[in-house]
Amino acid sequence: MQEIIKRSVRTFILFIFAGAITFSFSVDAFAKQVPAEPTSYRTVTEIHDWGAAITKVIVDLGKPVNRNSVTKDTFKVHVARSDDRLATPLLEEGYRTVTKAYVADKKGNPVGRGKYVVLEMEIGPTVSLGSALNYDGEFNEWVNSDYTITQAEDIISRSGTISGLVADTYAGGTKEIVDDFSSGKATYDNVTLTYADYAPSKDKGKNPLIIWLHGGGEGGTDTTIPLSANKAVNFATEEIQSYFESAYVLVPQTPTRWMDGFTGKADGTSIYQEALISLIKDYVAKNRDIDPNRIYIGGASNGGYMTMLMIRDYPGYFAAAFPVCEGLNDRLITNEDIQTIKDTPIWFVTAKNDTTLDPTINTLPTYDRLIEAGANNVQLSLFDDVHDTTGLYKNEDGTPYQYDGHSSWVYVFNNESTATINGKTITIMEWMAAQSLKGSYHMPIKLIF
Repeated sequence: MQEIIKRSVRTFILFIFAGAITFSFSVDAFAKQVPAEPTSYRTVTEIHDWGAAITKVIVDLGKPVNRNSVTKDTFKVHVARSDDRLATPLLEEGYRTVTKAYVADKKGNPVGRGKYVVLEMEIGPTVSLGSALNYDGEFNEWVNSDYTITQAEDIISRSGTISGLVADTYAGGTKEIVDDFSSGKATYDNVTLTYADYAPSKDKGKNPLIIWLHGGGEGGTDTTIPLSANKAVNFATEEIQSYFESAYVLVPQTPTRWMDGFTGKADGTSIYQEALISLIKDYVAKNRDIDPNRIYIGGASNGGYMTMLMIRDYPGYFAAAFPVCEGLNDRLITNEDIQTIKDTPIWFVTAKNDTTLDPTINTLPTYDRLIEAGANNVQLSLFDDVHDTTGLYKNEDGTPYQYDGHSSWVYVFNNESTATINGKTITIMEWMAAQSLKGSYHMPIKLIF
């Protein structure tokens, strides 16, 4: 009798075990058969030497998965870039190269288990599919980047197998560092200027103010454009902020171009000049912890032109200036102007092969005249060309990638303009942080790279 009972128990256990296995297979098969619902994605934009690039997409899987459940081959990423300003909006479309994939939280931070996947993608100055901006010959603008992320390989999760997922609904995006800036606008005598600004954490001390004036392609009313088209966001990075022990950053924006003068383009005047100085003074008055002895102004191209006008017409207001590939033709600068300008500490930056604003008729003769006039704190960084210094991007022959010669602002934002002053090699940011209306370095330096 006992043997019969034992056999019955064993038979019952085997029956239960077989049923459990069958049920498990059924659940797994059922999970695979459930049609995947369309889901969403978010984008991450970062600013590089050549401009803004979408570097990542964050895909919402709808259910949690483990860390090692995805690879760079799990999804295919297609993008269509378009610019609504154009008669034919579509710029290009194609598949982007995924370089890395990992499970993340909603913000894109890697985690051991989560319901989001981050897909990092190839970027570079020649990878146009990743570009977040388009220059239409007049102004830069954010493009429409419509992504379709299609699952190419199954994902095994605790709740079953995820397959056939398609993410084609845009759920928003972030622009790194750009999002740390605020924006505003002000009107003076019917002239309206928009602006972006960055405010450091409040403390009991005084903070300097860095003013950046954008180039010709960054005009308009979207204040994120002057921050993103050529890496002006770098003024808010920890590295550059550390030189100033925290600084305000003000990036005014003109609706057109700083070079628009009263009698023509780049005529030695600007229809925006009075509004600009009013905006700056109002901003300083509003932020009482700005040190009025440490206000710095700089800009590239059109902005370099405007920088020269500002130090010419408002002497004694700015502690230092850093005009980059500036466009104020030397013939428009009088000897009286030179005498006025020479008392402001200036660091010029330009490249020999700049064909947009030729330094031989702008920066170089003005620099020479300032030195001849006795300017004792004027520096010049004259580069042969503008090329990648990160080592990441190369030409086909293996040499560093070559940017347009007009892009000498790259060396400024990367703090790669240096000088030897009083026996010490310092960078342009170190130099600028040391300038004050109460006293500064005094040594003319001319650097040729």
